[in-house]
Order: sequence, then C-alpha cells, then structure tokens
Amino acid sequence: MMSRSQRHESIFNTKAARRFLMGSAASLAMAGFSAPAYAQEAAAEDDDENVITVIARKQTETLQEVPVTVTAIGGDTLDKFQVDQVADVVSRVPALNVQVGGSGSGGQISLRGVGSSNISASFDSAVAFDFDGVQVSTMRIVQAGFFDVEQIDVLKGPQSLFFGKSASAGVFAIRSANPTPNWEVGGKASYEFEEKGYVVGGYVSGPVTDTLGIRIAAQYTDIEDYVELTPATPAVNRSRGLKDFVGRLTFQWDPTDNFNANLKLNYIRNENDGAIAHSDIDCGPNGRADEVVLLGNAVDPFTVAVPSNADCNTNDNLYPTADPAAALVGRIPDGSGAGANFDGRPFGETDIIFGRLSWDLDVSDSLTLSSVTGYLNLDAVDFDSYSYVGVGPAVPFSSTGPAALPPALAATNGVGVPLGVGNSDPRNRTEQFTQELRLSSDFDGIFNFMVGAFYESREIDFDTSQQAVNISLIAPDPITGNTFDWFKQQNTKTEALSFFGSVTLDLTDQLQIAGGIRWTDESKTSIISLPYSHAFLSGGGAFLTSGFFSGPINFDDDNFSPEVSIRYQATPDVNIYGAFKTGFKSGGIDNSALPSFGLGIAAATNDFSGLIFDSETGLGGEVGVKAQFADRSITLNTSLFYYVFDDLQVQNFDATIIQFQTFNASELTTKGVDVEWAWRTPVDGLNFSGALAYTDAKFSDTFVTTSGEDIDGRRAARAPEFAGNIAFDWTIPMGDAIEFGLSGNAAYTGSYFTNEDSINDIRQDSYVTLDGSVSIGAPDGAWKLALVGVNLTDEIWINTSGGRPFLAPANAFGIPVGDDSVVTQNRGRQVFVEASFKF
Repeated sequence: MMSRSQRHESIFNTKAARRFLMGSAASLAMAGFSAPAYAQEAAAEDDDENVITVIARKQTETLQEVPVTVTAIGGDTLDKFQVDQVADVVSRVPALNVQVGGSGSGGQISLRGVGSSNISASFDSAVAFDFDGVQVSTMRIVQAGFFDVEQIDVLKGPQSLFFGKSASAGVFAIRSANPTPNWEVGGKASYEFEEKGYVVGGYVSGPVTDTLGIRIAAQYTDIEDYVELTPATPAVNRSRGLKDFVGRLTFQWDPTDNFNANLKLNYIRNENDGAIAHSDIDCGPNGRADEVVLLGNAVDPFTVAVPSNADCNTNDNLYPTADPAAALVGRIPDGSGAGANFDGRPFGETDIIFGRLSWDLDVSDSLTLSSVTGYLNLDAVDFDSYSYVGVGPAVPFSSTGPAALPPALAATNGVGVPLGVGNSDPRNRTEQFTQELRLSSDFDGIFNFMVGAFYESREIDFDTSQQAVNISLIAPDPITGNTFDWFKQQNTKTEALSFFGSVTLDLTDQLQIAGGIRWTDESKTSIISLPYSHAFLSGGGAFLTSGFFSGPINFDDDNFSPEVSIRYQATPDVNIYGAFKTGFKSGGIDNSALPSFGLGIAAATNDFSGLIFDSETGLGGEVGVKAQFADRSITLNTSLFYYVFDDLQVQNFDATIIQFQTFNASELTTKGVDVEWAWRTPVDGLNFSGALAYTDAKFSDTFVTTSGEDIDGRRAARAPEFAGNIAFDWTIPMGDAIEFGLSGNAAYTGSYFTNEDSINDIRQDSYVTLDGSVSIGAPDGAWKLALVGVNLTDEIWINTSGGRPFLAPANAFGIPVGDDSVVTQNRGRQVFVEASFKF
C-alpha cells in the first residue's frame, strides 16, 4: 500500500546512524571511565516508600520540594487503567486536552488553554513532548502508543529554562522503565469488548553482569472497531481498525562508582484505516447536513452538489467519513506517499525509530557532567477524504445554462456510491538529532550551579498529493492520467542552538533562591516544489504550473528566556514557593499553503513573507504551597498562576475557499488555580487522590480572525473554567495468597470553546467521565485478573472544531449557505478483561 523512499528508509543505517553513534561515542570518550549513582536510586532507598520524584529542573527532586506545578502519574496507575495512548491521560490531568488525528501535525496537546494546531506540521507543539529526556518536536508521535512506563510527569506553565524550545506552555514527559537489579519476567494480555481489541505485551529485565543490565519489552495492540461508520456511509472498511506495535531495548551500564550510561532503542509501528479517525459533523445553526459543493469557481456548467450523509448526531460515536469517489483515485502522481499500488481505501502507516543515550560522569566529588544524545526517524503516510461526507447521487446545477454532471463523475454516479472528495495523502518524514550537555555542581556550601548547551538538527519532508478543486471529476490529466490536482513537496531544515545556566543559593536551611537564563538561536530554511499540477489547472489563473520551485525561504530568530524561583521550607512538611518564568516557541514557515491562491500569489510576486509566522513567547509566574499533614498521610499542593502569551501561533481553515490561514494572535492571558491532594487513609490499603483546576484563559488584545470578527475578551479554545478529578484505590487482603483490588476515577470538565475563529464557535458542554477496575491476584503481583472500565458512561466530547471543506457559499444557485463544522472527538467506552503475571 505504500512505496518507501529509499533515502529515508536507509537513513538510520548510514549518515544518521553514524552521526548518532559517533555523537554517543564521542560523549563516552569524553567521559573516560567514570560517574555518579543516579539520584533516583538514592530516592528509592528513602525510608518513605511514598516519596515521588520528578525531573522538572533536569535533576531528580522530590515532588514536594520542586518549585514547579507538576502532576505525576505512576506506572501502576497507567497499567491499571490501560493507559497506553497520550490521549488517555486527560482524565488524570485537569486542563489537559489531547487530540489525535489530522492531516498536518497529526495531533495536538493543550495545557491551560495554550496549545498548537493539529492541522499544521510546521508548528512545534507549545507543550513539549519529552521522551526519556529527549524533546520530540513533531506531534505525530501522539498517534503512537507507549507502555512499560515508570512515570508520566505533566509540568504546567512555561519551562523554557530547563527544557528549551517548544516548552512555552508546559511539558509532557514520559519516563520508560529501566533494567531491574534482579531478573524479572512480566506479561499481560487483555481483550476489550466495545472496540473488539486485544493487547499482548511483556518484558524481560535483569543483570547481564555485575555492571550491565538489560530490559527487553514489547507490546502489540489490534483493535477491530477503533472507528465505526454511520450505517448510511459507503466504505469498504465500515469498521476502521488500529494496530500498534511498540518495542524497546534498554541497557544500563554502571562500570565504576562514578560513571553510568543508559541506552534506549525504540521501534514503533502504527497502522490504521484512515487519518480522520474520530471526526464527526456538527450541522451548525441551520440544522441541516449541508451539501458538498464542487467546481463552482472552476467550470460553472459542471458545478455539482454532493449530498451529505451526516446524521447531525455528534453523540452517537458513529462517523460519516465516506470512501473517495472512484473518479478521483484512478492514478496517484509518481513519488506520492500512497504509492503505485494504492487501491483508494483510507489508511495510515507510521514508523518511528527512536534512540537515546544518556550518561553521567562525576568529574570530581562535587561536579557531574551529563549528556543526552537523541535520534528520531519518523516516516508517516496516510490517505483520507477531507470532505468528510459524500454519497451519491450528485446533482448538477448551473447559473449560465443547462447543467450537466462532470463527465468522469457521471460515469460512476449513482445511488449510494461513495463520493468522498478533497482527498489527500500527506507524507511526513522527520529526522531529528539532538545533543545536550550539562555540568552541575553539588557543593556543600550555599552555592550550586548548572550550565549546559543544546543543539538540534531537524529535517522535515512534508509531501502530499491533494484535491482542493477536484478537477478530475471532469477528466483525468490528459498527459499523465493522474486524478489528483497536484503533488506538492516541501522540505524544511531546522537548526537550533542554545546555552543555559542556572544558580541555586541555599541561603539558610529553609530558604532557597534559584535563577537562570537560556539563550536560543533557531533558523529554518524551507523549499517548496511542485513536481506535478493537473493540466486543467496548471498555469490557469493563480494556480502554479508543474515544475514550480520556490528557492530557499528563510526564518531566523533568537531569544533570552530568564527564570527566577524562591522556595521557603516553613516546616519539614510545608514548602512555599514563587516563580517568575518566561517561555519561547520559535516561528517558522507554513507548510500547509496550497498551490492555488495563497501560494500562487506569493510565487507571482516572489514574496513568500506571507508564509512566515512569528515566534511565540510567554511571561508570568506562579506561587504555591506544597504541604503534607498527619504524618504525611495527607498531601495538599496548591498553586496560583498568571501568564501572558504574545504572538500565539494559530491556524484556521476557510471551508468555502479551501484555504489554510496561518497567523499570530496578538495576546492571550491565562490565570487560575491548580489544586492536587492525596490521602492515605487509616484503612489499610485505601487511598484517595484528586485534583481541581480553575482556568481563566482569554484573548486579551485585538484579535481579528479569518471570520472577520474580533474575539478580544473571548475565552481561549479548550480551556474549561473548572476541571477536576477524584480517584480511589483500595487493596484488600483475602488471606495470605490472594488480594482483592478496587479502583475508580471520576473526572469533570467544564464547558469550553473548541475553536478560535469567531465569537460563536462551538462550545462543548460540561461532562463527567467514570473509570473503574476490579481485580484479584497474588499480593506480590505474581498473577492478577482484572476487569477494567474506561469512560463507563460512554461520554463523547469535542476536542477541536473547524469549518467542513466545500461548504456552499452565499448565492450558490439556491443552495443554503453551508455552516457545517468538523469536530474531532474522543474514543467511547472501553471495557477490558486482563490477565497479567510477573516472576
């Protein structure tokens, strides 16, 4: 189904492999044979087994001491509730919104109302994705699964000092499990009844020698009914499936007392039956499923209206995405991602190779040199019909004379035939190399420091065959036989270099002041080419001709990101802190501009500045109290925050003229309160926990959107005013050999806007979700049987929304003006039965 690029397929074995391994080898050579025991190991030896550690300032600290608002989710909780997708975490972190799917970046993460578009692969995420210490800029990675995780940390607010680029709104950090000191084998298998899916996975972990440990882990997921289509939708795969494989090899090497190294090699493979996934149609204020109107601006006598098969019900967990019209998938352009053997069915395939080498070296009793080398190779291709609806028969109409169906469409038009249009097969190939070096001190006095440098080299090829006009409904290209409007390629290279330094002053046993600054310089160069344009369009009006080449389009920016924090330990169990923080996310060059009016005008004037968007910055602070009471059985952490984001990067879609609009919003202010609590009750084995978030995120300056409205003062998208959860976990001994377990989680999310285009954007109503599990097994975890329910009330909510492509404009020959919206949603109820073992 897919034709591989030889250049990118072999890249791990050639240039990139050498660069990754040579960088790692050079790092090890600098280290000699030395470095410290992990602080994590020291924490593990703490008498209090309930101490939670986080890595919020590039060093291991306890959750209760670090002056950062962090939600930490342990591996046991993730495993207990079958959390193996980024989107599954939202019920545990109020004010977190995750959307999976889309033709651009393929996903999106928002925190406290600040995030980045899922329809532009050129945007870095405002919430940095940190995987085992390596920041991954592409949001395609949210489509992939994860497992065998030690902990997930969600850091809220700007984190640019320690995490650098793309951490202007926060950090989503995953720490995978490491080799165990003793040999251990574990596995699990589960079956899910609602989506008809199964998961099998396991690991082997232990010491190979006294100094070398290994962990091999793998998991395979196969879901039959990941997306179910509405009954009237014509499609070959009426139940769209999902398959996901994750494999990881980890080595831990501790050759001496003052040196250790950790190497992780990951391979991820994701397959699905279409990129659109859980996208439904909201029928708008007119309450009707609007027609798909085509060719109105191209050839008036051939203008057609394709009936929509949407049922206007966005709560039934059924989706109307029809297969493509036969006239539009006869032949795909050479070199396109779907390949010569493409059969016209929606699909998605993602391959990820990820490697990370970290090491720590004690260069003296008080100085530690640390290195993190990262390599990512991602190859993702998919195909889907971005009209989202369309079922025959199509109806012709005209304002200039007798109406007729376009010839190619007429040959296959009929009752109930699939007429999906707006087809696209984006292929995203991303190669990223990063290197970070840090030198940190551990002096006995009041003064300590950390200095470091970070380098990133990244290359993104974003290539796609598209149909925005759908001109092949008239006839295929008479020269090539292609049935797509064009084949566009865009290559973007990024280089980022930053230096940072921080100082910590322990003025007394109770008072600590810390501060630092990071300087970042980031440059991007993008080149756009058009190997193919349909003969009926090429050179016509504003459409680019085949063979167009833009030449280099350049962007460069630099930034200073300072941070200052103060922490006062009022008692051994109460810490009070305050922090001033800044955030930075680089701008860049839009890669979603179509080779029609937007890109055509830029090419005609040789002025591509309209494709460039500015960098995004954040500034503000927070104060908080982290406290424990009743012999540390009760934990209560509270923080108040206030941040202002300038030049927020935004992308909207004009559904009538079929154009992406990329720009910077002037200003967004977000403020509020975060509360987290936990209680280890006097009842043996019974624990409660919860969180509450109040967020007031609004546009706070003039912001005229593509709708022409100024939404200054309106709340930000995906920013509920109130959100929270409450959870419990109860382990009950049933004798010496059996343990009974009960767990539950209830999450509340208040109403919120789902887009940032107009005053009247769709609002998602407030909702409550319930998760629960019941289990029985051995107290030492040797075996366990569990029944797990996720989203038991089958609540369906909207994450994002935007205009549905090919809406009827005003005066469209008697057809009502279209106002339908595409809404992206969550998965519905899941009920698992699971068996696991460990020995």
